[in-house]
Amino acid sequence: MSLALNGQPLTLEELAAVAYKNLPVVLHGEARRRMEKSRAVVERLLADGATVYGINTGFGKLSDVSVPPDQLVDLQINLVRSHACGIGESLAEPEIRAMLLLRANVLAKGTSGTRVLVAEHLLAMLDKSVHPVIPARGSVGASGDLAPLAHLALALIGEGDAFYQGKRMFARDALAAAGLTPLALAAKEGLALLNGTQAMSAMGGLSLLRAERVARLADLAGAMTLEALKGTPVAFDARIHAARPHPGQMEVARHLRSLLEQSEIRESHREHDPRVQDAYCLRCMPQVHGAVLDGLAHGRRVLEIEMGSATDNPLVFVAENSGAEATADEILSGGNFHGAPLAHAFDFAVIVLTDLMSISERRIDRLVNPDLNEGLPPFLTPQAGVSSGYMIAHVAAAALLAEARVLSHPASVDSVPTSGGKEDHVSMGMTAAWKLRQVVENAEAVLAIELMAAAEGLEYRRPLRPALRVEEAWKQVRRIVAPLKRDRALQPDIEHLRTAIVLGEFDAWMQ
Repeated sequence: MSLALNGQPLTLEELAAVAYKNLPVVLHGEARRRMEKSRAVVERLLADGATVYGINTGFGKLSDVSVPPDQLVDLQINLVRSHACGIGESLAEPEIRAMLLLRANVLAKGTSGTRVLVAEHLLAMLDKSVHPVIPARGSVGASGDLAPLAHLALALIGEGDAFYQGKRMFARDALAAAGLTPLALAAKEGLALLNGTQAMSAMGGLSLLRAERVARLADLAGAMTLEALKGTPVAFDARIHAARPHPGQMEVARHLRSLLEQSEIRESHREHDPRVQDAYCLRCMPQVHGAVLDGLAHGRRVLEIEMGSATDNPLVFVAENSGAEATADEILSGGNFHGAPLAHAFDFAVIVLTDLMSISERRIDRLVNPDLNEGLPPFLTPQAGVSSGYMIAHVAAAALLAEARVLSHPASVDSVPTSGGKEDHVSMGMTAAWKLRQVVENAEAVLAIELMAAAEGLEYRRPLRPALRVEEAWKQVRRIVAPLKRDRALQPDIEHLRTAIVLGEFDAWMQ
């Protein structure tokens, strides 16, 4: 099984399959034909002596400077070298693999004017696991992710560094070890590799997929907490949510009803519960979790469109492929590289995930707080006073939530003019993607803490059993984390449980 690239929209699942599972990727035959035709347009215009931005002119503020024919290759190589100004630690290898895939798919659309050879080199690096070292910081998302993509292109031409078989080395040596040769750039090809949103799409896309898992996991954690606190599932009645039919809200209510079926704990207090209704962090899970699902669904729609979009500049339009109104081949300058759609979507994803963490933190507090936890021992320890139990686990969740609240300030509302004022409005999309990755990691840890605390709370409801699916999930938690009979360092438990979440070990309860 392989993925055939034709410049088509990709799914987040396809992105992850290539990034994490090394799904083979090939270039579709139709993509080859389109690329050959668009390259012919570039070469014909060059032969005719036409002036075209980025092909025989400078870049950005220097776009008015003409470049003579004998310096066109140097122009492209210098572009790559000069733009390789990334800062800090490298992107993770799955993110780098996602970038290689996405950049090849952009070229496969046939609007970039590159040779087929360029896309083939990118896919060869992907196939052989030659991963360019790409510093995570240094992009403002204006003409796309210029610095990160420059580092990708730098390795492609045999310069800079790359990872190969777990080792960092000179890119030329990594290519040679994998049986590959550096690419010799032709006119326009350096620019075609640099303009685009593939760094923010790669980091943000993989983070968004993890965010969707976290949102579904929150239903499970919330159901376990509800049972531990002897709450009621009445608020999840389908009639309530049909009266306010937001898709995410209805789906979360359905999910919670499924998770909470056949509960001995619920039956034990059905007839003699003095409470009319539960606190909001329990009762309003469909409304809050559902709004998170809807927000992330918006991010998925934006990203999956972007992954099949032409984000280069200028774009090459071959008349026969451009519709009935096109009478001639054209190369047009525009702004499809601007990261605003992604920056907005990632910022919104950070905000909704932070709210998800907020409601989870409130449930953790109700589990450990002796004034709120419905008869459970203080801080879920049988020796309160001598032992502190889950007191500081809750503090850790609060700290992660505080960090996420700071990171919820939107990156996309900021703009710093660059390139001598030519690029006077930038998206900060890469910053938004980086924030999303960090907040997803925080959310995974907070949900791990809630799962631990809820599982501990269920210990004190024995011999009563929770709902069947909650009981199964409790057993899964117990395979990873032992009951807290006396105080111990909880950091390893939290990390082991968070790792299990990332690896999909709770996915069986996501439906």
